[in-house]
Amino acid sequence: MCGICGEIRFDGQRPDVEAVARVTEAMAPRGPDGAGVWSSGTAALGHRRLAIIDLSRRGDQPMVDPEAGLSVVFNGCIYNHRELRAELEGAGHRFFSTSDTEVILRGYREWGADVVTHLQGMFAFAVVERDSGRSVLARDRLGIKPLYLAVTGSRLRFASSLPALLRSGGVDTDIDPVALHHYLTFHAVVPAPRTLLKGVTKLPPATVATFEADGSRRDHCYWDPSFGTGDAGARTEQEWREAVEAALRLAVERRIVADVTVGVLLSGGLDSSLIVALLAEAGQTGLETFSIGFESAGGEKGDEFHWSDQVAERYGTHHHRAVVPTGDVLDAVPGAIDAMTEPMVSHDVVAFYLLSREVSRHVKVVQSGQGADEVFAGYHWYQDLGRGPSEVEADVDAYAGVFFDRDDTEVDEVVSDHLRVDGDPSRRFVVERFAAPGAGSTLDRALRIDTEIMLVEDPVKRVDNTTMAWGLEARVPFLDHELVELAMAVPPGMKTEQGGKAVLKDIGRALLPLEVVDRPKGYFPVPPLVHLETDAVGLLRDALHDPRARRRGLFRPDHVEELLGEPDRLTRLRYNQLWELGVLELWLQAHVDA
Repeated sequence: MCGICGEIRFDGQRPDVEAVARVTEAMAPRGPDGAGVWSSGTAALGHRRLAIIDLSRRGDQPMVDPEAGLSVVFNGCIYNHRELRAELEGAGHRFFSTSDTEVILRGYREWGADVVTHLQGMFAFAVVERDSGRSVLARDRLGIKPLYLAVTGSRLRFASSLPALLRSGGVDTDIDPVALHHYLTFHAVVPAPRTLLKGVTKLPPATVATFEADGSRRDHCYWDPSFGTGDAGARTEQEWREAVEAALRLAVERRIVADVTVGVLLSGGLDSSLIVALLAEAGQTGLETFSIGFESAGGEKGDEFHWSDQVAERYGTHHHRAVVPTGDVLDAVPGAIDAMTEPMVSHDVVAFYLLSREVSRHVKVVQSGQGADEVFAGYHWYQDLGRGPSEVEADVDAYAGVFFDRDDTEVDEVVSDHLRVDGDPSRRFVVERFAAPGAGSTLDRALRIDTEIMLVEDPVKRVDNTTMAWGLEARVPFLDHELVELAMAVPPGMKTEQGGKAVLKDIGRALLPLEVVDRPKGYFPVPPLVHLETDAVGLLRDALHDPRARRRGLFRPDHVEELLGEPDRLTRLRYNQLWELGVLELWLQAHVDA
């Protein structure tokens, strides 16, 4: 995993190589093992490398094929790179490295932009064609790897990190009012292509963007599967369980492809525990597993060691437990804010940041259980949604009732007058997504928007940002696209029953302690950030009273003071309201005002 960036000119001028170098250097934590900048004609590319596959210098980037006139920068991991290499060698291609980057380069020469359909893995890449002046940017199907764009009439700049992209200069950093509405409605989720900043967009998942030499652009979505039961009646429940287990085993085994040790983030929940069990059954010995815990606060327990210890003991892993005092949690907030490519308010972002710091001392790659809840209906609100076909507006009402942090009226009570927008754009976004073909029931519509949007912009982004801040690669087997396609077709009850993720629980009962499988749904507990204590409130008060915050004027002063006087006020999904506002200001002060 790495950091990529570049500048493409559409006016015949040479790119600003110094600006690309600044962006490259800003992404140093994502790639501590090497750096490179390349420029030719109207294009410049930059790269920071985290060496995971082909540790030699032959895997360095930017990578160039002078014969074909192609140059590439790539972030991610292609799990089927060996199989693709053999196929391409059979077609006459010669390789100088064993890296997956070169597989993309040769694959593009063979298949063009359609190379994306051949790739199993997580990726964001850019290919520049010397002879045509064309540039092609692509992102993986589930948006595991990020890619941010700043496009003007004469220039495209892109980077793996939004704050790094700002280092290039000349970016409009005014707040997008619609994006702010989304942020306050969807607990910090801003769906692609928007970001909170007017001058920066992000490439949507499963999208190839082609820029011609004159700056004209066309986007192509190359993966748009349907959500629904499909051939549900063609298999018995036992056959569905066997199919899901086989697909999950394959997804986990794919993600051990590396020239370094691969560990597991073991929370003690069902999902990460299944990964440990399946790796052990695949013959992995001496597994490195990692858990983190915090001090209790507000009567809420701060760790799940009781369960993670049981799994580690059953499979004989080399288990690492980190216990973080409350004071250290607050001390880590600035670093966690600095690591965010966009502001994120999930309380466990700081937990993942601290856990990643500990894990990076031992391994360079880990597997994580992120994504299972969205793909296999693990959250409590799925149980409350109807399962039969229904009207879009009624479905949106049901979804909003269990998922929105605020309705449109409540958003207006938070934001200043100059940032109010008409027409409830957040609800309108959900209506448009629910009305799109490919999902016919309330449950399928909810699972689709959560898998394709909310998952990408919250837990997936959280894991990428916090691990890459420490030069650590995280792999997410539950987001193997073939497993996701299978999960879409699993009968609804096999997902929603037993409190959610029923099919995974059935699989887990043969592999894990029953207490781990049948425990109530847990969340990554960070009590000091849910129940804000004096020092945390002080940190947020300082940010929201800062002269820069007052000049920006995002929030109504009376609402800010109300929350400061009642700092434990939570949204319906238990996000701290003061934390939501304070994190946004802290992020803007760290990255926009710097």
